[in-house]
Amino acid sequence: MTEELTYTGRVHPKKFSLWLLLLGILMLFSGLTSAYIVRKGDGNWYNFELPSVFLYSTIVVLLSSITMLYAYRSAKKDEITGIKIGLSLTILLGIAFGFTQYMGWVQLSENGLHFVNPKYGDRVSASFLIAIAAIHLVHIFGGLIYLSVILGKTMKLQVHKKNTLQISMCNTYWHFVGFLWVYLYLFLYFAPDF
Repeated sequence: MTEELTYTGRVHPKKFSLWLLLLGILMLFSGLTSAYIVRKGDGNWYNFELPSVFLYSTIVVLLSSITMLYAYRSAKKDEITGIKIGLSLTILLGIAFGFTQYMGWVQLSENGLHFVNPKYGDRVSASFLIAIAAIHLVHIFGGLIYLSVILGKTMKLQVHKKNTLQISMCNTYWHFVGFLWVYLYLFLYFAPDF
């Protein structure tokens, strides 16, 4: 019997643990965005335009949510090929997200905006952006590892409509980090105006 079928409680302990993890991540980024606002209010702040490539990151991460949803729905319908396609596309889009983030950092660097550049003490705003994006990217890479594990289990026919716990948790995590980036992008895009 699968683990999912043997548990009879209201919320599976693994799902509960995932929700606690997501709450911790949410608190981390709430703290980072709050620190951004407080530090900006202290003055000595350099406003700059967010590199346009970060918009492409946002589009890529939204597309990856669609492919992840496709994989999850395929699992619920017992369509193994659909799961494989959906997970593979999500992994590729996750990698593309990482690449677009890197390109955004390159654009920042070309504009003289670096992480903690002692020559430009007034440009700590770039340090905040780079730190927030880098910490988020670590969570995306964690999701990519999880997606790869689920894809491996799918190849072994261990993910199907009677065993959707792992893909359900992966789906929740991936949507969370995806929509977290949308929030962060909008926050950083509009931050110079408040």
